[in-house]
Amino acid sequence: MNAPIDLAGKLATFTEAWQPRTVSLYNGHDVMVAKLRGEYHWHVHPDTDDFFLVLQGALEIDVEGAGTVALGPGQLYVVPKGVRHRPRAADEAHILLIEPTGTPNSGDPQTAAPRRVI
Repeated sequence: MNAPIDLAGKLATFTEAWQPRTVSLYNGHDVMVAKLRGEYHWHVHPDTDDFFLVLQGALEIDVEGAGTVALGPGQLYVVPKGVRHRPRAADEAHILLIEPTGTPNSGDPQTAAPRRVI
């Protein structure tokens, strides 16, 4: 049996924003934590939904055609596949993401952050 994963402890191991870290695998998906600060660029994931769960701080997700979704700790939002969106955080936010392994965080393999496992 594996030991429990301490998400706060994993988040404490890095400072970079917009650089998700894989902390576990789940049915072919990466379970990741990330720190967000400022605005990410508009992007789309053509083949998969985009799952965001806020652990700490506040996150806004601009969703093309639907306005802005505001999230606080303990709240989650799923951007449907094929929908253009832009996450942003005025102050640092900590989030949990779940995506199929190999999904580029930017929607484009050329601009995606490299996969990092911690």
